[in-house]
Amino acid sequence: MVGTAEPSRRHHADERVPVQDYLLPRGRRTLAVATGVLALAVTGLGSQARAASYGTPTLSLSAAYLSGAMGASGDPVVKVTVAQSGADAGALTVTVTKSSKTSVATTTDVTVTGTGATRQVAIAARGRGYTDLTVKVTGVDGQTATKTLHYAASAAVQQAADSRYFTGSSDASAAVDVGGGYAVVADDESNTLRLYDRSASGAPVKTWDFSSNIGVSKEIDIEGATRVGDTIYWTGSLGNNKDGEYKSARNTVFTTKVSGSGAATVLSYGGSYGKLRDDLVAWDEAHGDRYGFAAGTADGQVPKQIDGFNVEGLEFAPGSTTTAYLGFRAPLAPAVAGGKALLVPVTNIDKVVGSGATAVFGTPIELDLGGLSVRDLRKNAANQYLIVAGSWAADDNSDPYALYSWDGDPAHAPVKRLDLPTSDPGGWESVVAVPDLTVPGARAQLITDDGSADLYGDGTEAKDLTHPEWKKSRATWFTIGG
Repeated sequence: MVGTAEPSRRHHADERVPVQDYLLPRGRRTLAVATGVLALAVTGLGSQARAASYGTPTLSLSAAYLSGAMGASGDPVVKVTVAQSGADAGALTVTVTKSSKTSVATTTDVTVTGTGATRQVAIAARGRGYTDLTVKVTGVDGQTATKTLHYAASAAVQQAADSRYFTGSSDASAAVDVGGGYAVVADDESNTLRLYDRSASGAPVKTWDFSSNIGVSKEIDIEGATRVGDTIYWTGSLGNNKDGEYKSARNTVFTTKVSGSGAATVLSYGGSYGKLRDDLVAWDEAHGDRYGFAAGTADGQVPKQIDGFNVEGLEFAPGSTTTAYLGFRAPLAPAVAGGKALLVPVTNIDKVVGSGATAVFGTPIELDLGGLSVRDLRKNAANQYLIVAGSWAADDNSDPYALYSWDGDPAHAPVKRLDLPTSDPGGWESVVAVPDLTVPGARAQLITDDGSADLYGDGTEAKDLTHPEWKKSRATWFTIGG
């Protein structure tokens, strides 16, 4: 515009120079700029040094696979161990940020507790099935690390508050109390004995396998057990396998010695005997083939038939340390619907296993269990017995189960205490210990064999699950006293 002088580019550039620049001679100005650059450089290096002083956070899980149940009490938890170099572990944050199947569990169903380097992750299942949970640790500087927890949830059961789940095996078949709230539990799909805390769900505290001591490489099919003093007697089913084939390992009775108690229990090998089935067949044949043991053990004979041959109970006679009752799942006596349950006393069980003596048998006992057979047999020091009764055929919960008490006298009939629930997975297989049955409110803990159960709704039998942490048997307390 005429009459107006346009400011020069030089003038605009000068206006952007800080005022202090006008006041300093050129040499001092140069020094000030250099000093500023140095200060910025030092500041930047300090920030980098502080950032570099923290390492990448780490976390580890006590188990990568976990099983729970809908509505359960005391489900297992996973321990999470966290660390970050240069940082206090207590300042790290642990969260679960993602669930691959929210119908089983969402992130809001997860509770993280604990402080310091060790935290605990607990999950309240909302549905049956599987989900992968992302566990994340966040460091003090925002760095993160993650791990995946593979979670499986089974359906809700009756008496959920009184139930616990023993993991690592789904085929619990016999159990013996070892004091301090612990029990040793056998598995009919392996020869492993597992020590569990009876009050808590979770993995075994200890395990033992005496296959090499016994000299067997196949499953014994352990089905019964009892304790006298510091000795536990364990028996195989003595029958053929499910295809009707004879397998010598199943014809085994063995003992373990117990030292310590509770979580400090230690088992050591005692002895074994591999001809009890043969002795039973010879005895029965010598007495007119009364129970058909020869036919029940013949080639091709499936053991779980009304006229089959299968032992599932073992307990001592009242007041005895040498006479033990063998409780038969099959045959019934007689082998017809409504037949009685069979017990055969072995009067020298101590010598049979201790020195290999041929078994001597007493007068057989036939008990009216309402057409059911023996699935387990247990007594206390007062000679009060509990008998778990079930069908000779039932592998799961498809047929009735009941719990009977008995005084051990062959002339006295057992008394039904209760019908056991059958709408939940698994078949009732063992009773851990017998309380004083005269005390009102006395409770007994029973364990299921869940090996044939589809626990997680995907059609897979529990015994075939790929991860032992997902295999489990259910232990439930029942009130029976008074």
